[in-house]
Amino acid sequence: MNKKLRVLFIGTYVPKECGIATFTFDLLNSVSGVHDDIHCEVIALNDPSENHNYPEEVVFQIERDKLEDYYRAADFINQSDADIVCLQHEFGLFWGNAGDYIFALLSGINKPVITTMHTVIREPEPEYRTSTEKLIQYSEKLVVMSQTAVDMLKDVYKVPDEKIEIIFHGLPDYPFDNCSKYKQMLNLKGTPLILTFGLLSQNKGIESILEALPELVSQYPDLVYLVLGATHPMVKKHNGEAYRQYLMKRVSELGLENNVVFHDKFVEKEELCNYILASDIYASPYLSREQIVSGALTYAIGMGKAIVSTPYWYAQEMLSDNRGLLVDFGDTAGFKNSLLYLIENPKECNNMRRNAYDFGRKMTWKNIGKEYNTVFSKALKHYNVSPGVQNRFNFLPDQLPEVKLDHIKLLTDDVGIIQHTNLGVPARHYGYSTDDVGRGLVALTLLIDSQEKAAELWKLITTYMSFLEHAQTDTGHFHNFMSYRREFLDEEGSEDTLGRAVYGLGHVISCPYLSKNIRTLAYTLVSKSRKQMERLSYPRAKAYTMCGLYEMLRAGVDEDSFESIFNTHRDAGRSIDSLIEDNFESIFISHADSLIDLYEANRKEGWNWFEPTVTYSNAKLSESLILAYNYTKDRTYRRVGLNTLDFLTDIQWKGEFFDIVGNQGWYSCDGEKPIFDQQPIEAGYLTQAYISAYETVRERRYLELARYSFEYFLGRNRLQTLMYDYSTGSVCDGLNCNGMNCNQGAEPVICFLMALSSLNKHADKAYSTLFQPAAIEEVLPKRKNLLSVNKAE
Repeated sequence: MNKKLRVLFIGTYVPKECGIATFTFDLLNSVSGVHDDIHCEVIALNDPSENHNYPEEVVFQIERDKLEDYYRAADFINQSDADIVCLQHEFGLFWGNAGDYIFALLSGINKPVITTMHTVIREPEPEYRTSTEKLIQYSEKLVVMSQTAVDMLKDVYKVPDEKIEIIFHGLPDYPFDNCSKYKQMLNLKGTPLILTFGLLSQNKGIESILEALPELVSQYPDLVYLVLGATHPMVKKHNGEAYRQYLMKRVSELGLENNVVFHDKFVEKEELCNYILASDIYASPYLSREQIVSGALTYAIGMGKAIVSTPYWYAQEMLSDNRGLLVDFGDTAGFKNSLLYLIENPKECNNMRRNAYDFGRKMTWKNIGKEYNTVFSKALKHYNVSPGVQNRFNFLPDQLPEVKLDHIKLLTDDVGIIQHTNLGVPARHYGYSTDDVGRGLVALTLLIDSQEKAAELWKLITTYMSFLEHAQTDTGHFHNFMSYRREFLDEEGSEDTLGRAVYGLGHVISCPYLSKNIRTLAYTLVSKSRKQMERLSYPRAKAYTMCGLYEMLRAGVDEDSFESIFNTHRDAGRSIDSLIEDNFESIFISHADSLIDLYEANRKEGWNWFEPTVTYSNAKLSESLILAYNYTKDRTYRRVGLNTLDFLTDIQWKGEFFDIVGNQGWYSCDGEKPIFDQQPIEAGYLTQAYISAYETVRERRYLELARYSFEYFLGRNRLQTLMYDYSTGSVCDGLNCNGMNCNQGAEPVICFLMALSSLNKHADKAYSTLFQPAAIEEVLPKRKNLLSVNKAE
């Protein structure tokens, strides 16, 4: 290859005590040992609360019961320089239903995956069939270790030949040798010495050998049966040492205390090999036929041991052609006779050992590494020509959905809009909130483009206006929460509540198709809140307020509109416009300047943001400054508005979708971005901000970004999940690590409508062509320095 091949392995890893951890370690070393230009790293799987001192090649860890870790691992892989991913798959390695947590990782990566299947099930339960089929879908190549596994993949799962590779389980390369010097090295006794090794669990079938020993011991009193291995960690966790204690009790009952030895320890590879070399016979009495690979049996074959085994699938294949003896499951007499045959026929036993050893030469790790590298090369070549996943989001529509108001009407009664639902059914016990009503007015007014549309939405708008008029306090603030009994539950809402109310009222005032009376009422409520607006201290409250005031200021107000209000306030020679500017322009500019001050105080290299933490309603902060530029033409507002909006893009755009900052702790400048719970309101606000940016600077990339952020609702998200219901117009409440929150409250549907209305103005451009993956790079080049651009201007 022309450059260093980088391979990223996923599996358990040493020093974890398990067979796949050892396999992953050996495979990595065999692959990297093939050629100097191969670099290998590992993503290691940990059990809950497990902590290992991993070697330096482990670059990422997954706590296997934490779904979010699998998503983070996918992000890590995509951002890494790995060329190929080699997954070690065993259903029990991964959490979830039939180990389906792994698909959170596989579905999100853009690298070819080579999967080594340590288990293939001939007659799978439905969940295991589904999991296997998904694994096949996401894998460029499937590596199995026996012809039996190949046949099952083709017969049961209909996998094409070209997707399957057979590479035997690897083993260390030792010379064919006698046992005596290794027995002496380990101070072992036994003539003969029979060995079974591996992590102890009930499927090992060791009791079958124990039952066969009494007659053998009566003839060969120096015979020793060594059971080597610690109890499997998961067995020990759930059942303790019950199986080992049962075996030891059975040894005592059979009078075999001098002939059976238990070494309760997990031995490292070199020590293990010494034990195998010291043994005369290897016994593999597994109880389950459905086993397609055994590392223990492979090692015994490769070291030239005489072998007696039950006929599980792997043993049947590996021990053919006189490489071992097979005994039926649980056949005590069969084990006794087979062991006796090997002891009493040394010539035939030695021939069997030589056959096994010679066959094992093709399975040495050096040869296995070469075979894996050949598979990697083939997979890369095919993947580069025809990637396995062309476009994960090819299910997206090529046009915007039609406006559908069924759900918002369902939530609205004669008081206001009910905050939440239970699976789409209005949940009355949550009551109402001013927050939703203020945003609801924005959404509705953005939909109005004619007198007919205003008439259609008149009842909803007047209901919301009535709610705000009732919610306003004597001080000009607003209550936020009202119970279903029509009782306000707070003395006044938060500053954000005030801002959201002004945001909605400003849109009502600026809507020319609404009646003079309803616009006059809206202006009356805003005027009453003026002193409260002046006192705002929270940045999002200021941003909401600015967005509302901008609508008033940009639209202007003619004298006839609010004549009744100003009859008692009119000064000689002063117009209504000047009164409005006196009241609100100074507030608008003051808030914009305070956001600039926040930005300058908190920004640093790699962190172009107003605060040390990115939290909620983020894009509204950026949009409010873009609007401030539109009104004042002060380029400082534009520079900071676009810089912070680009920063939000940088931290949330994943190359194909927006990965919204989750509210599980938010995202601090010195911390890790939380993935879940993602709120769809953020995607709606991003869409609006991108549209405002596009209308201000006419850069097409903002229009494209608006489309992509809106498509978050339609499935362009981390979970590839449709959040919008085309039949009802409802929107799900969010994305969490277990999937979609199927409640459908007021906030998400309102923000969906706001975003849809904003994008509708430019839909002919944003949706002129179907999405193609390459187009993203064209419209989203590496972020340019807007500061230098503005200086050049």
